[in-house]
Amino acid sequence: MIVEWLRFKVAPKYREQFVQKDDEIWTTFLRQYPGFLKKEVWISPDDLSDVMIAIHWTTVELQQAIPKAALESIDKQFIESLAAPFQLIEIKLYQVRKIVTQP
Repeated sequence: MIVEWLRFKVAPKYREQFVQKDDEIWTTFLRQYPGFLKKEVWISPDDLSDVMIAIHWTTVELQQAIPKAALESIDKQFIESLAAPFQLIEIKLYQVRKIVTQP
C-alpha cells in the first residue's frame, strides 16, 4: 500500500468550503479508479489554514495510471468551483511499511 500525501494552505475562512468541494469533486473522481482504497482529510486545530490529505492506494502503478488529462480536467473543475485562494505546499508519496492495530 502507498499513501499520497498532500498538504495545502487555505485561507481559514475558506477551509470548510475547500474540504467540502474536495470531497464532492476529487473524492468522487478518485473513487472510480482501481487501486483507490480510502482518503483522509486532516485539519489542524492550531493552524486553521493547514489542510492535509492522505490518499491510500493499493500500488503506485495504479495511482500513477490515472490519465494525466483526466487529472488536469478534474483539477480545473475543482479550482473553478472553489473560487477561493489555496496553495499546494507539499506532495509526497509514502510506502506503508507497517500497520499496528490493537490486539
